[in-house]
Formats: sequence, C-alpha cells, structure tokens
Amino acid sequence: MKRLSLLLLSLLALNGAHADDVQVAVAANFTGPMQVIAPLFERDTGHKLVLAFGATGKFYAQIVNGAPFEVLLAADDETPARLVKEGHAQAGSPFTYAIGTLVLWSAKPGFVDQKGEVLKKADFKHLALANPKTAPYGAAALQTMDRLGVTANLRPRFVQGENIAQTQQFVSTEVAELGFVAYSQVIKNGKIGSGSGWVVPPGYHDPIRQDAAILAKGRDKPGAVALMAYLKGEKARVVIESFGYALPKP
Repeated sequence: MKRLSLLLLSLLALNGAHADDVQVAVAANFTGPMQVIAPLFERDTGHKLVLAFGATGKFYAQIVNGAPFEVLLAADDETPARLVKEGHAQAGSPFTYAIGTLVLWSAKPGFVDQKGEVLKKADFKHLALANPKTAPYGAAALQTMDRLGVTANLRPRFVQGENIAQTQQFVSTEVAELGFVAYSQVIKNGKIGSGSGWVVPPGYHDPIRQDAAILAKGRDKPGAVALMAYLKGEKARVVIESFGYALPKP
C-alpha cells in the first residue's frame, strides 16, 4: 500500500512538472460553457487555462499582431481557417466544437412573441445586435432581418455592441428593449430563463459553426493539444449541449 501511494505521488508530481498554462481566446458567446468546462479540464488533465473573452474579429487582429494566445475558440469557422492560411494557426488543427443558436430576446416577459413578429410591428425604440463586421452572431442577426425584410426600417434603431456579451448587457439593462443574442446567454434548464424570446430557426441565417484552432504560439504544446482533445470528449460535449448549442456529428 505504501509503495502504491508513493507511485501515485510520483505520477502526480510528474504530471504537475509537465502541466501547461494555456492562453485561450474565447468567443464571448461561449463564456458560460467555458467557465464550466475549464475547471473540469484542469482537474482531469492538470493543465491550467488562462481565459480571455471577446469578439472573434478583435481576437484575429490581436493574434496577427503578436498577442500571446495559444488556442482560439472562435465564433465562426472562417477566422481559424484564415489564421491557418496566413501561418498564424496550426494546419489541420481547426474543428467545429459547437454550432451556435441565435435568439431574439427581451428582458421583458411577453415582449417578444414566438415567431419574431415583433420585428415587423416595430413597437420599440432600440434593437441591440453585435457588430456584424466582427461578431458572427451580429452577422447572423443581420441576415435574419434581411430575410424578414425589416432591415431598412429597423436600422435607425440599432444599438450595436462590440461583442455578443455587451449586446446581451444592453438588453438585460433595457438600454434596448430587445436584441439578438446567443441562446447560450439566456438559456436555463433547456429554455429561455427570463424575459421573452424567439429562437431563430437555423434556415434564417448561415450556420454559426464555431471552430477551435491551435495557434502558432501553442504549436505542439501539450496543454493546447489536450484542450482540443477535451473539447471533443463526452464531458465537454454534454456541457456544450446544455447551453443550447448543436454539436457536429462525431
């Protein structure tokens, strides 16, 4: 028994000696799931995650300008592919870790109907959305309004967030009566937790395929490789689905 205990301690020490601190840039919409996944990952692998949350477009600019990020969890699939092409991410590493769901949401109960007809009635002063140029959920919001034929009428009422987190804040504090946010931000026990909302059907916009990639600074780093594998595993997938994301087929 004493020998077994010593062996276990030796293995733990060895694991600790090779543990990494991994710098991870995480799309703002994935804040909730990542805050759950991170401690599970750290407990199971011994590696530590240093997380930064923000807009994918801004992360791209920071990465190409030398930011120390080693892994990117993007809100789209175009940014990781572009980083690979430009030599800032490891070829072959990108994969889709989640498929996002867009919601038209209001902090006010009963304000948003189940078909999004409130957009056509336009009985509100402000509509929040993330910057379509830097945030894929903002681009999906614009596509949704284009499909409904309401963009031109509603554009003067836009309140634009730097990212989806700021957009959700605009709506939750009622700076805007309603806005397009990520389902992951408002879901609770499998449904919209407070206020009112319309889950936008996938066909209203391009799929929000969210890809992860190992960046050049994390190339062949054990902690970065371990995180990519963990995101594909069952524990992470259960968490991701619980926040309203769809998953790619294994």
